[in-house]
Amino acid sequence: MALRPRLCVFRSNKHISVQLIDDKKGATLAACDDLKIAAGTTEAKDGLSSKCALAFAVGLEIAKKAQQLKITGAVFDRGGYRYHGRVKSLADGARQGGLEF
Repeated sequence: MALRPRLCVFRSNKHISVQLIDDKKGATLAACDDLKIAAGTTEAKDGLSSKCALAFAVGLEIAKKAQQLKITGAVFDRGGYRYHGRVKSLADGARQGGLEF
């Protein structure tokens, strides 16, 4: 059974970032944050605030990078943050992008 990488989330008051980490090798496989997402994705969508919409876009982007690395599943590490708001939006975006938790 192959170990699944860890999807580690960091959230500050203004920004959110995520990394795919291989704990066995101790290496970061892919990373994404809201600073690198285009400004056009920050509009509120489907009743979400702009920060939640941006977190959703970050989730989609990390899922796209994971697919390029042929990673289909990951372990979600919310980093002690409550699973709501931006953390939940990021997870929903990653799921919609094709990652399985």
